[in-house]
Amino acid sequence: MANQRPPTKTPAPSPARAAPPGAEDAAFRAALAGVTRLHSDTMDLRQPGPPPVPLQSRRDQQAVMAELLMLDPGEGEMETGDEILFKRNGVQNAVMRKLRRGEYSIQAHIDLHGLTTPEAKSALSEFLRASVQRGHHCVRIVHGKGQRSPGRVPVLKPKVAHWLVQWEEVMAYISTPATDGGTGAIYVLLRQRR
Repeated sequence: MANQRPPTKTPAPSPARAAPPGAEDAAFRAALAGVTRLHSDTMDLRQPGPPPVPLQSRRDQQAVMAELLMLDPGEGEMETGDEILFKRNGVQNAVMRKLRRGEYSIQAHIDLHGLTTPEAKSALSEFLRASVQRGHHCVRIVHGKGQRSPGRVPVLKPKVAHWLVQWEEVMAYISTPATDGGTGAIYVLLRQRR
């Protein structure tokens, strides 16, 4: 037992050296060099809603409708003849030919026969508003030929022609072929919704 060695001690691990102040920050910044910073750390997962309807546009449409109900075209303000037609700038002649021949599908129609002028204004205004709202492209309006009017002169025909011109959504109109009412009715082409 004399040859026994004393047990050796393993050296204790050296205490961890503390990094100099700011070294971790510098290392972190170096690791993020070249990374683009995001402006927001949240994502909006909601579905986008329908686009808002501008209040002024709605007010303008209501003002036009109110004005339509009050306007009276007066005598000789619009010359109509037997056949009536109207087209806005930009409506091609080929479109007018198709409209004249009745090649567009009629999506709605209204018959103004027997209505007084104020009743016809109101009915036409409501009809056009509903047609535009439903996205109709072509409608038919029966205004009559005036054969039961005093002097057999059409009363509603020139007024309807005048009222329609004032609607921005009305792109064109033309008297229908004889098989669909002739000069007592018109096809109206409405602006397509986008």
